[in-house]
Amino acid sequence: MDPVYTKIVELFEQNRLSVLATIIRQAGSAPRGAGTKFIVMEDGSSFGTIGGGLLEAKALEAAREVFETGFPVRLKMLLTGKDVAETDMICGGEAEIFLEPLFLQNPTQYQIIKKAMEVLQRGGKGVLATVVTKERWYMEEAQKIFLGADGEKIGNFKDAPDAEDLIAKGMAEILQENRIDILSLKDSEGKDIEIYVEPVLSDPVIYIFGGGHVSGEIVPWARRVGFKVVVVDDRAEFADPKRFPEANDVFEYPFEGVMEKLPINPSAYLVVVTRGHIHDKTVLAQALRTPARYVGMIGSRRKRDMIYKALLEEGFSQADIDRVHSPIGLAIGAETPEEIAVSIVAELIMVRAGVEEV
Repeated sequence: MDPVYTKIVELFEQNRLSVLATIIRQAGSAPRGAGTKFIVMEDGSSFGTIGGGLLEAKALEAAREVFETGFPVRLKMLLTGKDVAETDMICGGEAEIFLEPLFLQNPTQYQIIKKAMEVLQRGGKGVLATVVTKERWYMEEAQKIFLGADGEKIGNFKDAPDAEDLIAKGMAEILQENRIDILSLKDSEGKDIEIYVEPVLSDPVIYIFGGGHVSGEIVPWARRVGFKVVVVDDRAEFADPKRFPEANDVFEYPFEGVMEKLPINPSAYLVVVTRGHIHDKTVLAQALRTPARYVGMIGSRRKRDMIYKALLEEGFSQADIDRVHSPIGLAIGAETPEEIAVSIVAELIMVRAGVEEV
């Protein structure tokens, strides 16, 4: 979700019109789950995916209506029978998509999306709530709010002000269960209105490979700045939870094939600090095959270059190698394990915030 919000902010700042398409309901074996999003630009190009095939084609078609009218479209698809005839989709499910215009003239909508992006990048939590009864939208006035778990609020509902209190009261449960919901209630005129509510949760996990002294210093610092932390070592005495009381998990796994045992996703941060260059190379080769947001490896430039050379000979590309932050951490002259940990966590914060190193 983070790349979609980042792209929307970029389009706003470029003064480019776009439409945000979100799967708000899903049942059966539809290609993607509720909450999945993609963006359609005015020239017909798109960013992200809601599953491809007929579902996406219909959404692209509906987006043209949104651009023409300036009002949202709610699209229901039954992915069975004639709806998927002569296509490669054999899903047999149902999906409902809400396509909302992203108004360049509406700074509040921009602030809401930017806030969601910042929460996902920097940490925090809250909910996004969007009126999906299209008749309750107004020209260039998005019916959308962000409510933060800390009490922050951006936006308002013109026709259903009481909905904000209802959402705020249920926020803790929505966040705890990471649950998407559609609320049905009455608007200020007594008419039915539906509001799509989705959690915005930062869930960045740092996977630290190696349970040595540097790892012992990284864990508490990383936890203090909002990361979850998982430590992995192939030795029982170093994969001992007592060594890392602030870690969320500690695993004893062989480094060979270790990535297959971990749920590495695009928001993951991989920190390679094993006890030697052989193990570092073993882990790094696997890390480069994951979609992780960050891959960093400890060591001197000489050791790094030796590992890079071996990986290139094994078929990795220069683009793969360029993903790696090595020597790991910001260049602050760190020497002790404590100082090295500070430099590493500082770099992780920088990447999470989307700030380029200078």
